[in-house]
Amino acid sequence: MVSEPEWVRHVIWWHVYPLGFVGAEQRRDPDAPVAHRLGHLTAWLDHLLALGASGIALGPVFASETHGYDTTDHLRVDPRLGDDADLDAFLAAAAERGIRVLLDGVFNHVGRGHPAFRAVLEQGPSAPTASWFRLRWPGGADAWRPGVEPEYDDFEGHSSLVALDHAGPAVADHVVEVMTHWLDRGASGWRLDAAYAVPTAFWAQVARRVRERHPGAYLMGEVIHGDYPGFVADSGLDSVTQYELWKAVWSSLNDANLHELAHALRRHDDFVQRFVPYTFLGNHDVTRIASRLTDPAHLAHALVVLATVAGTPAVYAGDEHAFRGVKEDRAGGDDAVRPPFPATPAELSPLGLPTFALHQELLGLRRRHAWLHAARTEVLDVANETLVYASSGDGGRLLVALSTAAAPATLRAPGARTLLAGTADLRDGRVVLPAGGWAVLEA
Repeated sequence: MVSEPEWVRHVIWWHVYPLGFVGAEQRRDPDAPVAHRLGHLTAWLDHLLALGASGIALGPVFASETHGYDTTDHLRVDPRLGDDADLDAFLAAAAERGIRVLLDGVFNHVGRGHPAFRAVLEQGPSAPTASWFRLRWPGGADAWRPGVEPEYDDFEGHSSLVALDHAGPAVADHVVEVMTHWLDRGASGWRLDAAYAVPTAFWAQVARRVRERHPGAYLMGEVIHGDYPGFVADSGLDSVTQYELWKAVWSSLNDANLHELAHALRRHDDFVQRFVPYTFLGNHDVTRIASRLTDPAHLAHALVVLATVAGTPAVYAGDEHAFRGVKEDRAGGDDAVRPPFPATPAELSPLGLPTFALHQELLGLRRRHAWLHAARTEVLDVANETLVYASSGDGGRLLVALSTAAAPATLRAPGARTLLAGTADLRDGRVVLPAGGWAVLEA
């Protein structure tokens, strides 16, 4: 298994998209004064602890033109959020509470307003940063004249996101500089955006150099499809996002097909032999889990899975209060899943409190069984509407029973001794769940 920092074994992330959270303007006005808004987020750190989390995974906080993923300066805080002093104060407030901070690094591409690309537009092929990008000059480099713009590779067809050329040493030097700069300032690690679009050899080089300075940094890449273990092994990163499990959770519950979830859990168990995945039910890029699920009662089943299988789990801010929001494939289609939050948690609707209490219960259970971080999971029994699996590690063993059936279900629960969470009766090696019930059992 990939060796990750020891502290990661105990972390549970609360994931925040800062620009949306603080209600920042969707497009930065270059003439606007700095808006000191990071204090808004600081006011929620105690909420994070009350939830049962111990780390905050921040979305982009660096200068950009719009949504944060079109970076214009990796070494400057976005003026819509504040300045260096504001981020330093936030990092200090988190450290005082023992909260780890994960930053979001966009290193596959930059915004068109990034100085490195502006130099190319102004100076042509002779710009000192021309090697940073994959450029094609009309008529060839020798034919360039002022005002002629090159063709360039971009990120997935978005011309505002200019792809970097990761074969050049200058890009690697820049990324290492940025990552170590903010680790020096107090961050604990990095989420690497669109890591799947970057050659793994680049990540391996960068990870090695960053760890020379910060051996305890957690480096996690966004990878959606493909060979997760192979990517981790080749990139030298600690982990990648577990989208397979995310999809299987809501899809199997909606379709009354827990065989899909069982298959994903077996795959997940294979991954855990090589690395510990970053697990989640929601993030800033997908429809919220409360909106994705056809039956709101299944939110509990989904959360039980997140809390009881191996992984470094993350809760997307608002999901702990059953926020709803549907992502749409259009301009502004992310807005519903990236809303502003009130000044304090006390201003949230009380309608979300039962979901918050359930998160507290299940995340508390996970903290008391820290071995779940790298637990091995075995599917014991599965049917369309019922599933029983065991999570085991470091001398501990839990049984998890799920049912979406409309009638009570009696399932095998070999060795079950105590009900830790949920509603169930234990009878001679079997567990009886109410209609649509679930249970976490100690064995």
